[in-house]
Amino acid sequence: MKYAIKRFIDLLLTIVALIILFPIFIVIAVAIKLDSKGPALFKQGRLTKDGRVFTMYKFRTMIENAEQMGTGLFNYANDFRVTKVGKFLRKSSLDELPQLFNIIKGDMSIVGPRPPVSYELGNYDDLNEEYKRRFTVLPGITGLAQVSGRNELPWDEKIKHDNRYIDLFNKYGVLIDFKIIFLTVLNVFKMKDIYELKDESMENASDEEIAAMATASVLEKARAGKK
Repeated sequence: MKYAIKRFIDLLLTIVALIILFPIFIVIAVAIKLDSKGPALFKQGRLTKDGRVFTMYKFRTMIENAEQMGTGLFNYANDFRVTKVGKFLRKSSLDELPQLFNIIKGDMSIVGPRPPVSYELGNYDDLNEEYKRRFTVLPGITGLAQVSGRNELPWDEKIKHDNRYIDLFNKYGVLIDFKIIFLTVLNVFKMKDIYELKDESMENASDEEIAAMATASVLEKARAGKK
């Protein structure tokens, strides 16, 4: 019943938001096209509930083919791949708005664990129990991990917050969602924790080395303790 109420509220708030924000969608799309070469929308395979892969939408904030350059999936402050318009969209979190369509499609919720890139954590079947638990619910545009540290948190900390959210939702229902939405709005206005933090061991490493070390660390933690 709690999840049925959650879905109803998701659809209601999303439809209202899409109606109100439609002019902003147009302005952002035009700004992106004028600022850099490429489509206004960025599409990427992400993991949703039970490890299913879906296509997630965002406004494009990087140059084309950015994943094949620099630090790959990992984005740090002063990343050369982020466009001028992209910097503003990231700081304001407006780049996440197209995910409202993912909510309508049933791939996402407003609140829940953030969906990782389909290959970021390796094979879903190889994930340990702690990592897999976060995939027992739909991912969200925002979540407990995001209001607790956003992109500066390492993956193991994000997982703890994600699983704690599941426990809190089972106890309090949509009340915890409303609290997280409120905290998210506060963080957006403060523009907190936009970028991931480099480990000290990465300070003098090349972009390729940073990407390799970060990926290896994530995969190791995702598989550790698998039963």
